[in-house]
Amino acid sequence: MSSLCVPPQFVSLKLSEFNSRKLLGSFASPKRDFRVFSMSIDVKEASNFISAAPIFLPEGPWKQIPGGVTAAEGFKAAGMYGGLRAAGQKPDLALVTCDVDAISAGAFTRNVVAAAPVLYCKSTLQKSTTARAVLINAGQANAATGDAGYQDVIDCSNALSNLLQVSPDEILIESTGVIGQRIKKEPLLNSLPKLISLLSSSVKGADSAAVAITTTDLVSKSVAVEFEVGGSRIRIGGMAKGSGMIHPNMGTLLGVITTDACVDTDIWRKMVQVAVNRSFNQITVDGDTSTNDTIIALASGLSGSNRISSLHSSEGNQLQMCLDAVMQGLAKSIAWDGEGATCLIEVTVSGAGSESEAAKIARSAAIYGRDPNWGRIACAAGYAGICFDSNALRIALGDILLMEGGQPLPFDRSAASNYLKEAGDAHGTVKIQISIGDGPGTGLAWGCDLSYDYVKINAEYTT
Repeated sequence: MSSLCVPPQFVSLKLSEFNSRKLLGSFASPKRDFRVFSMSIDVKEASNFISAAPIFLPEGPWKQIPGGVTAAEGFKAAGMYGGLRAAGQKPDLALVTCDVDAISAGAFTRNVVAAAPVLYCKSTLQKSTTARAVLINAGQANAATGDAGYQDVIDCSNALSNLLQVSPDEILIESTGVIGQRIKKEPLLNSLPKLISLLSSSVKGADSAAVAITTTDLVSKSVAVEFEVGGSRIRIGGMAKGSGMIHPNMGTLLGVITTDACVDTDIWRKMVQVAVNRSFNQITVDGDTSTNDTIIALASGLSGSNRISSLHSSEGNQLQMCLDAVMQGLAKSIAWDGEGATCLIEVTVSGAGSESEAAKIARSAAIYGRDPNWGRIACAAGYAGICFDSNALRIALGDILLMEGGQPLPFDRSAASNYLKEAGDAHGTVKIQISIGDGPGTGLAWGCDLSYDYVKINAEYTT
């Protein structure tokens, strides 16, 4: 895994900038001999390392806004380089905090060999319904590291809770990086005071955190939306990382979702699981299910909206719809950024008996989205484990109808090839529509094509 090392840059500050309260608090002195001759600042902006991903938000009654995880009321974030990465100085530590006790929820890998931070978070969420901070490190996955790795997580949690003056049960931790390596604990612990000092509710704070959690990602993933529920403005923001080892039940995928909605704990936890099932569990890149997959979702309740106490109320439906949109936007960016990928594959399945049936077929078909042999798409739909009448099967590639009533149709093969080529050349989206009958169930899934770069990226991952 290679990183871009940006050399120190020097900037000047206008004298008027010293009038801010923050700078006065640091530099003001009653002594008249206080003078500033020069100042150098080591600028390592997050955008200097990787750019931001395109966000493919579905259409709906929301407005995309800047801010990521800091867009919702009460949240701050920061990212910095703490010396955990094997190479380069890309930020590798991120922190997201809430000013109040935030209702917490989580979704995790189903890999039996779950990483130490996954086991820790699952235990913590069972003990506490609220959280105040999520600490994330890149560089080491702290997976398959035994009791020593688990103790590392506890030590990091205790250190951060002491600095933030909150309970250790309100600290959640995520890790990503090389499996089998424990966290570089000493650099991490030494970095915590500075990381806390960098916390900000600004877009910059959110962006730096989004970059800090990446590994082989070529782009960072961050999004926020604003919408109205019952006359109150509510915001949902999020960030995620993921590029390889992506498969249903989540992949090497970390994320933090924040909202200022006011919602009951049990309702929020159910909503988060539903949204994960409709988004992160519906993407596949390479068929690997990782050890560290974690999504943490926090609700501050600071929007001033009415409390949502029912999944099926009008307000509950609106919040679920917007939460789905944010997670789907991030999930699609992960599939778009698949290691070595040249296009995003979007599969829509309709006519199934239920949403879960449609989702399962969509996941199977997403793997073969850019294979010009569309028969493999039909094959994948058939082995997904869902019974349907093969004579009802309909498949379209973009606007090109390939199969109707279970029968192959003559089609313009050069047009189909051009559709795929143009999507790849533009790193665009290939859309596939599959219908298996007249049932009410619909589902979406996303994947990507794997190029030869996939092998190269993974061969160099530990360097």
